[in-house]
Amino acid sequence: MVTRHQVLVASNRGPVSHTLGEGGELTVKRGGGGLVSGLSAVKGDAVWVCAALGEGDREAVRRTGGELDPADTGGQQVRMLDIAPDVFADAYNGIANSVLWFVHHMLYQTPTEPVFDADFERQWRSYEAYNAAFADALAREAAEGAAVLVQDYHLTLVPAMLRERRPDLRIGHFSHTPWAPPDYFRMLPDDPDGGVAAEVLRGILGADRAAFLTQRWANAFTDCCVRLLGAEVAVADGGDEMIVTHEGRRTRIGVHGLGADADFLRERSRRPDVEDRIALLREQIGRGPDGEPRRAIVRVDRTELSKNIVRGLLAYRRLLADRPEWRGRVVHVAFAYPSRQDLAVYREYTDEVARVAAEINAEYGEGDWTPVELHLKDDFARSLAAYRLADVALVNPIRDGMNLVAKEIPVLSDGGCALVLSREAGAFAELAEDAITVNPYDIGATADALHRALTMDAGERAERTKRLAAAATALPPTKWFLDQLNALRG
Repeated sequence: MVTRHQVLVASNRGPVSHTLGEGGELTVKRGGGGLVSGLSAVKGDAVWVCAALGEGDREAVRRTGGELDPADTGGQQVRMLDIAPDVFADAYNGIANSVLWFVHHMLYQTPTEPVFDADFERQWRSYEAYNAAFADALAREAAEGAAVLVQDYHLTLVPAMLRERRPDLRIGHFSHTPWAPPDYFRMLPDDPDGGVAAEVLRGILGADRAAFLTQRWANAFTDCCVRLLGAEVAVADGGDEMIVTHEGRRTRIGVHGLGADADFLRERSRRPDVEDRIALLREQIGRGPDGEPRRAIVRVDRTELSKNIVRGLLAYRRLLADRPEWRGRVVHVAFAYPSRQDLAVYREYTDEVARVAAEINAEYGEGDWTPVELHLKDDFARSLAAYRLADVALVNPIRDGMNLVAKEIPVLSDGGCALVLSREAGAFAELAEDAITVNPYDIGATADALHRALTMDAGERAERTKRLAAAATALPPTKWFLDQLNALRG
């Protein structure tokens, strides 16, 4: 008998993952983030519906029927779906990560891509099937009138599919990415009677409420609804939200700028393993020719194409070329953790990051000074250590839904940190006043911004850091989640 739940969260990745050992043993690893914190704060009956991502997860589903043991999930109810591997691969890598992600981050090299051919059409059918599997599971799990919060670009079709199955439910959708402007979004097959672009928009408009990280992304979505569907957009009473009306249905549009989890970060960053890594990083950074500790320009990113790591390295090289006084006195501590290595373009990008870093070190390094300290192995404790000792934080994405690194570093900085921030990061909407803003494509201007950050007066840097930290923590994960839930129910 299926237990019916009053609050449901649906996302591709769940709060736990499983690794299958050689002897058949399963090891469970718990994740973190805003959804984990938020769902833990829900009072009453709640469940998280997610997909099995690998063989370990699939084995866990086979052993449990998909209803995971709360002892393994931190007490949360989790329903994990074992979607056929070929369907999952087409939906996740073929469509979500190679089409929708590329459209919203505007990453295509348009002379040669995208190509919407028979392979794409097959993958799109898998994406529809994958979304339908979630809609079916949510329809089974939801109590009468339950609230369902569907997450991100993996599940854009779920709201409309679920609406057909369970019109009694309160359905919300949240986009964690940017949203492409109409002229770029309609690069997708855009036949208004059945094209993919229209299907994505109609899918989200099946929700009672759709929400975004910034007003900019919300406006882009409503612009797409007007241009591609002929929908009407109005400002809701009170002016805090918009309303999209299409085919007789109204969908409210909200904005919730996810903030840093200050309490967790501060507690975690004071543990012994972080202190150990601070000591190691200080040793790597070393002291300059004047005997003073070298300054640290820190970046912490996945090797995601939109993070713009290569241009950040090129800007640092330009700084060393144009401002020779910084040679031997500054180190770029760059954490570039490999992402989506099952896709060739991401493997090639990771290789390019390593190549450019090695070139800078070969060109400028001397004695005990290594200009770029590049780390490719993911290490959360080391990231927190770098947050604490950063003099400058470089956050220069070409396009980013939010970018929590820009918010987390000011929260943890021990001595005050100057933030060099791309105007294309969602965090720019909240942090621009106290950051040094850059055009992420402009190497020379980014080099100048790094110089300005390095030479900023200590008092000014400390005051800016305080204001940045206050803005960054205005909507912590638990409140971010509960605000959405309350708005949906309201």
